[in-house]
Amino acid sequence: RFDIKSPHKQLQVRNLKLTDAGIYTCKYGSHEVRTSLHIFNLTLSSHGHFLQNEAPELILLQNSSSPLPDLSITLFDSNNNRVTAELQNKNRQKYIVNLKKLEAMDSGTWVCQVHSDSPLINEKISFAVKVLGFQNPDLERKYAAVDSTVILSWHLNSQQIKWKKGFTGQLNWKQQEGANAHELLDFNATAQGELHETKKSSNFLFEIPEGKPESTIEVKLPKVHFNHSGQYQCQLEYQGRYAQSKIELVVMKVSANPAGPLSRGANITLTCQVSGLLPPSAYLRWERVNGTEMDKKNSKQQEVKLDVNVSAAGLWSCHLIEDSDRKISLHYLVEEAPVWINYVIIGASIGGSLLAFALGCLCIISGINWQRRRQRAKRMAQARQHLLENRICQCQQ
Repeated sequence: RFDIKSPHKQLQVRNLKLTDAGIYTCKYGSHEVRTSLHIFNLTLSSHGHFLQNEAPELILLQNSSSPLPDLSITLFDSNNNRVTAELQNKNRQKYIVNLKKLEAMDSGTWVCQVHSDSPLINEKISFAVKVLGFQNPDLERKYAAVDSTVILSWHLNSQQIKWKKGFTGQLNWKQQEGANAHELLDFNATAQGELHETKKSSNFLFEIPEGKPESTIEVKLPKVHFNHSGQYQCQLEYQGRYAQSKIELVVMKVSANPAGPLSRGANITLTCQVSGLLPPSAYLRWERVNGTEMDKKNSKQQEVKLDVNVSAAGLWSCHLIEDSDRKISLHYLVEEAPVWINYVIIGASIGGSLLAFALGCLCIISGINWQRRRQRAKRMAQARQHLLENRICQCQQ
């Protein structure tokens, strides 16, 4: 590891070790020059490969022939921002520094600045940090209408940081917290850094889209059902460590009772419903398109169902509003029954009334006739009895 480079007689030491620290003497005749070599050794946990939300540990060792100086350590991330770190151990020979939890955007070249006043040291040591993770928010919420098409996407940064292989992952779905999870697909990184996906679920209607961006996990729901809502969680695994990102799918539907056209003087109840819990700032609103303020109705915050009684035909819209932003809208057209249907209904009502009146009259007449026949039969029976009694009297005489 030691070479003398001509013509200036330079001593070259390759692959420095801590034990190489010390005083080096160059003699030339009666001349003698001494140089002190101070060596630093910086190591990063997990060999500099991390998953998001992991907190790395940095170890700095120093060695010198003279008494070891008291060092101050300052860290700068890949964006040259100063990083707040916790110095866990400090005994002048070994410094252990705990860093903050990393995010995917923290990947890049970091700098450890080492400073000492006596002896004067101002050394900058660069080191690489690779953070494999999702570029999605920690918790993403997506809204969809029943029977619409939805694509759920998770974007990895593996291509950006040139992370070739060694990690696997899976995508799970469950309808609510604490429910049984269903594995939809699993994936792994190939030697070329591409993602290979395998569909796992056979009882769930979804597709794996083609031609998606690199380092992207996607599932496509061609026709969303109301019970397709819930938590879709994508999980990474690397050397026994895990990172995950979750998308909450909320599905909205509207319905009417009764579902038929609106007759004159009748009412219809419109129902707007979402499949899951809403954030505190979200609520539902029914309103009639081109209507007045009287045609609007808001739910309470976080209510998942809103009914409105409608007596006027027209186009009605249900909006899901979060932080004054309309996240999704669904429309329902309340049609007015044709005039002939109204006439049929009126005629049927009048006809039904007349029929009921006629039946009532018929019942009354039948009752009167039955009563008369009963009285006539009674009188005839009395007359027969009277004649029979008279005949018996005549025979006796």
